[in-house]
Amino acid sequence: MGTKTSGAVQESNCPALAFITCWDKDHVERRGVSPAEPRWHCCAGGGIWGASALMASVTQQQIQKFHKDGFLVLEQFFSAEECDSMRSQIQRIVAEMEVPPHCRTAFSTRQEEQVQEQGSSDYFLTSGDKIRFFFEKGVLDEKALHAYDPVFKQITHSPKVQELGRKLGLERPVVVQSMYIFKQPRIGGEVTPHQDASFLHTEPLGRILGFWIALEDATQENGCLWFIPGSHTNGVTRRMVRAPSGASTCVEFVGSEPAYDDKQFIPLPISKGGLILIHGEVVHKSELNSSESSRHVFTFHVMEAKGTTWSKENWLQPTPELPFPSLYT
Repeated sequence: MGTKTSGAVQESNCPALAFITCWDKDHVERRGVSPAEPRWHCCAGGGIWGASALMASVTQQQIQKFHKDGFLVLEQFFSAEECDSMRSQIQRIVAEMEVPPHCRTAFSTRQEEQVQEQGSSDYFLTSGDKIRFFFEKGVLDEKALHAYDPVFKQITHSPKVQELGRKLGLERPVVVQSMYIFKQPRIGGEVTPHQDASFLHTEPLGRILGFWIALEDATQENGCLWFIPGSHTNGVTRRMVRAPSGASTCVEFVGSEPAYDDKQFIPLPISKGGLILIHGEVVHKSELNSSESSRHVFTFHVMEAKGTTWSKENWLQPTPELPFPSLYT
């Protein structure tokens, strides 16, 4: 696989690469699940902070806005150098990747496509403790980076991320999953409206938090995120669960995604180095990348482990080799 140089960062010539997943040791009926309640509480949050000037900009007012909306944009949370280091590292990983043709699984948020692609693939179901590659209609994503790669591990557990967790009131956060999403020019696929808790379910609800890091400018043209403000308070209506033994697929869906009004969504363009916090139940999506620019992202999810049960029905499960590690080091 060849590469081409673009500034200080090499770009992959693999147009079909969608994302790389790094699962960390990563309702038709409600099944008795009550509507989500915000589980992170505002706190003073101290601790050692190597970039205190950045953290000083995260105010209690912003944290309250996160609880109200279900998402929060923090511009310039990471430096350009940190973003470039992740992009350079992923190109080294991609250059060495070997994905047998029968394991080239597509990734999608559409229910029928998910069951068809991921649901019939052990490569997907056993990706929890490995770095693996997934293709989605001209994109690829890789899982398990935060656990095995030193560059992504350092970012995931950086002092500023840990301090942000403390400011949000997280007491025992663990990292459950991570992905590098490429969103390639002209072919980067859409991500349909969904809630992360549909795939990463906990009891009680409200314990999953996503960290979405823009490694390049994310615009409406190249597929920035769109959110429905306040939608994290309405519970979860669809879940992807492991199928019973002997079923024709590995996973199946319980429940269904409601029809959302496009007028409810608002776009969240963000500059390179920006961070978007995503509540596990907030409804969000992204459109096709029809531009000439890629939209690289590194994202990971944490769970507040205190008083929380990780669903044994989740397709993603910790393993003896890779249990869910603490965010705090």
